[in-house]
Amino acid sequence: MSKLINISELSKLLNLVDPKTKKPQNYILRYWEKEFKSIRPKKINNRRYYSVKQVEIIKMIKFLLRDKGMTISGVKNILNLNINKLDVDNDHGLKADYYQEFLKTKSKALLEKINRLKKYGKKNTS
Repeated sequence: MSKLINISELSKLLNLVDPKTKKPQNYILRYWEKEFKSIRPKKINNRRYYSVKQVEIIKMIKFLLRDKGMTISGVKNILNLNINKLDVDNDHGLKADYYQEFLKTKSKALLEKINRLKKYGKKNTS
């Protein structure tokens, strides 16, 4: 069975958090769920849980809407065109932009961890 993530964890993962209250903005994901057919969370005890595949789709939707400034209908068109098959070899395509942003975010997180380890890690006592 694949790992499932609940709606609040997903909101935090996507940084959909209210800056003042620090509460997850789950309503955004529920709205996207209504707009995009590809987002269908599993409901267990009336709570939403998303699969790994759905999380990747939602990350792509967020990237296109928030980072690229596309409209919902524009994102729907791209998802309907099956961007994964059409945009694989294009270095300047939307998928390439998405992966570039994804790698940049991962790299920053790794660099922060390395710097924390350097600063607060085990000291050599020799």
